[in-house]
Amino acid sequence: MGKNMLSEEKENKDESIPPNDGVRLQVYLANCGLGSRRKCEEFIKQGKVRINNTTITRMGEKVFQEDIVYYNNREVHPTRKKIYLAFYKTAKVISSNSDPEGRTNIMSFFKEFSSYRLFTVGRLDYMSSGLILLTNDGNFGKIASHPSSEIEKEYIAETNEPLGEEILNDLLKGVRINGELYKIKKYIIKTSNKISLILVEGKNREIRNIFSHYRIKLKKLQRVRIGCVKISGLLPGTYRNLTEKEVKWFIEGKKKNDSSN
Repeated sequence: MGKNMLSEEKENKDESIPPNDGVRLQVYLANCGLGSRRKCEEFIKQGKVRINNTTITRMGEKVFQEDIVYYNNREVHPTRKKIYLAFYKTAKVISSNSDPEGRTNIMSFFKEFSSYRLFTVGRLDYMSSGLILLTNDGNFGKIASHPSSEIEKEYIAETNEPLGEEILNDLLKGVRINGELYKIKKYIIKTSNKISLILVEGKNREIRNIFSHYRIKLKKLQRVRIGCVKISGLLPGTYRNLTEKEVKWFIEGKKKNDSSN
């Protein structure tokens, strides 16, 4: 009987966890493909996660090799195969797994990846189009989306009327709107009604809030680049795998190689 118990215990060990040291719970969940570390921290605070028979609601807990982790009462394990995709989102698509209003959600384009628990790296609002990254790698998601990584995001904004250079130069310095600081890193005037804007933080609806503040109507907003990944070559509603070189660029933090420099 003792031998059977030892055998069962050994079989339950998760070899992805360093022996003796364990791994932080939010990191473990991210490695299971449940979302970025920040998102997984939210799951923990919401009481959706158990280690063995104990519900965890605070940060700092670790998972060890013999532990079993549950999310929403389902046993979860680190994902072996990592997926990295670049998707051309069209307007009127929700950047989430589902929508209570029944609108088209981004995951409806990736049904063949349902077993990999993909999540979006950041978001694009409902009416915006362009490049968005998807993965099941929580570490990649954190690096690519966290403000501290300072990953450039390039947008093309088309307007009904010109956004004057005086305003654009103010945005280079930073403009406070409703108590929030909005700032761009760089701009390129394409035509009188088309501008390239490069940001490194990407707050929620940042560009739309800027244009609304200056009472300039946006006709179209499209994201065309995230770091080293460009939308060129993708058709609306299609995706491709990131190259090994592109993934490495994010993982190793080679932000100085921005293609805009």
